[in-house]
Amino acid sequence: MRVDGKPYRTIWLNEDGRSVDIIDQTRFPHVFSLITLKTMKSAAIAIHTMQVRGAPLIGATAAYGVALQMAVDDSDAGLKHAYDTLMATRPTAVNLRWALDEMQALLAPLPRGERCACAYARAAQICDEDVEICAAIGRNGLEIVREIARSKGPGQTVNTLTHCNAGWLATVDWGTATAPIYMAHDEGIPVHVWVDETRPRNQGAALTAWELGRHGVPHTVIPDNSGGHLMQHGEVDMVIVGTDRTTASGDVCNKIGTYLKALAAKDNNVPFYVALPSPTIDFTLDDGLRDIPIEQRSGEEVSCMTGMTRDGRIETVTIVAPGSAVANHAFDVTPARLVTGLITERGVVAADKQAIAAMFPERVAEAASLAVAG
Repeated sequence: MRVDGKPYRTIWLNEDGRSVDIIDQTRFPHVFSLITLKTMKSAAIAIHTMQVRGAPLIGATAAYGVALQMAVDDSDAGLKHAYDTLMATRPTAVNLRWALDEMQALLAPLPRGERCACAYARAAQICDEDVEICAAIGRNGLEIVREIARSKGPGQTVNTLTHCNAGWLATVDWGTATAPIYMAHDEGIPVHVWVDETRPRNQGAALTAWELGRHGVPHTVIPDNSGGHLMQHGEVDMVIVGTDRTTASGDVCNKIGTYLKALAAKDNNVPFYVALPSPTIDFTLDDGLRDIPIEQRSGEEVSCMTGMTRDGRIETVTIVAPGSAVANHAFDVTPARLVTGLITERGVVAADKQAIAAMFPERVAEAASLAVAG
């Protein structure tokens, strides 16, 4: 995607062949800046502090984190240290575990002298694969947007509501939930996006709105509680969100507040789609409510807000009454029964265990073999 006319990915290898650059997402929407990751520890910090976020990008960053470790210590102990350190950074996003398992399976059998080069090559491959997957998700979702546009008639705007950020900033490029929107816009279909602000970290207001604006997609930022009202009044044609982990049965774990949007969509007969790359499907889990760990983050993300003052300073202020307890559950689970369909790189599939298994039989077999081995 482009930022002020210049093409960017969210993560890339530098010319030195060793260090990795990322876009610092904690400084949006007021500052666009880059960070250079030179060590595995810096990659772990970037994931934990959400300088990078979004399940696919977390996985890509973790893969490069392993490569950075192999550059300084390619021993078995070094590989284990990288795996354990990076795995502990974010408990909910399944792409983190997937990427680390990929790296460990590749590197563990290799002699030490070969591990570094292979680690960097596989990390780059994971990034390229993510771009291809997201582009395929975009093409498959574009068919849904086209159908809605045809049903509304020539020149009528397709209004989409999204929650959190599942744009290109959450992946290596294109995004998941936003990929169909970008493609529809580029094709000339009139589209408009209702962007949930997405408290407490405001990923919608700070990230989704920023990237949609840079690409020229019409959009409106709304408070999180406005979605149901807009659906009741026919102002939403479809909801499309991303996910950090989806179970084999189609339960969807995403940013806190997604479940409420799904309930409102169901009550108002608005289709509710989830866009995801297949590595985000966790075929080892069936019951999302019971089995998906929900990350609980610092209460300061709720009690404090950062923004730009009228004179251009970036300041953090406290908005909660002193002494009040604060809870910060980062995700919730939307049951499969509320999901119209999952938009994947292979097509749109029902949020149903049998349908998902039929579309990804090799992943089912892989999960079964791991269960037996375990």
